[in-house]
Amino acid sequence: MKPYLALFSSIVAVSFASIFIISCEAPPLSIAFYRLFFTTLLLLPFLLLKKQSRKELIHLDRSTILFMVLIGCILAAHFSFWITSLTKTSVASSVILVTAHPILVAPVSYYFLKERISKINALGITCSILGVIILVYGNYGLVSLTIDTLEGNILAMLGGIAAGLYILGGKKMRKTVSILPYAFVVYAVATIALLFICLWYQAPLAYLSMRDYGIILLMALISGIFGHTLYNWSLAYIRASVASVFLLGEPIGSSLLAYALPWIHQIPSQYTLLGGAIILGGIYLTAKNTKDIEVI
Repeated sequence: MKPYLALFSSIVAVSFASIFIISCEAPPLSIAFYRLFFTTLLLLPFLLLKKQSRKELIHLDRSTILFMVLIGCILAAHFSFWITSLTKTSVASSVILVTAHPILVAPVSYYFLKERISKINALGITCSILGVIILVYGNYGLVSLTIDTLEGNILAMLGGIAAGLYILGGKKMRKTVSILPYAFVVYAVATIALLFICLWYQAPLAYLSMRDYGIILLMALISGIFGHTLYNWSLAYIRASVASVFLLGEPIGSSLLAYALPWIHQIPSQYTLLGGAIILGGIYLTAKNTKDIEVI
């Protein structure tokens, strides 16, 4: 059960990400850069202290490094699209659309990773997607979420596509590369890619407020280390399609936080509650009666 507990904990952690982001006043690309930069710095001491991980990193072959560089660039694209979308659409719509990637992950993992999808798994994925549709419909009907724009929703969907590719790439790499070298290389590459993106779009990289630096550092620790890194660890033991559907729990966590926190206080509609219940049911069916633990 450890991989599932880690996966559940990672979903709780990433649910805080959108709350941290909208609590910042810094431009979205600056937030994306510093989130990955701080996460990379937080991982560095663990990598330096673990001799086995350092040795593994030094001896990685060229093709593996190149593939991880590609995954890092995809992660940079994910954060660029998604964090920018939060400035152009509601939290609920953004998080829902960015986590709607099981539609991509399940068939691609079936054809390229040879992961079997049973009928009950397919039913679970279908239920989860239905729950997302209900959530989207309900959120568009809320008067308090009229900030939704087509541009923001498209950015969120592009972020979701990048997230799906990131999960598939991580699943492939985690079969042969341990978590510390993998996460460090991917995060470092994403940081460098975001640095160039910020320079290209003239996003500020200095003189942010101390409050913003503190929020982003907290986001790097909670949503980065305990979110993405723990999620990447679980990918070595759980099928990519299952892990992808588990991420559909993020809209529920984000919606609950957005409701509970007084400076946001978005009240979920009956569609959000109904859709959330269906998503949870879909997650259960996707993981039910499957031998997901792999021996590596």
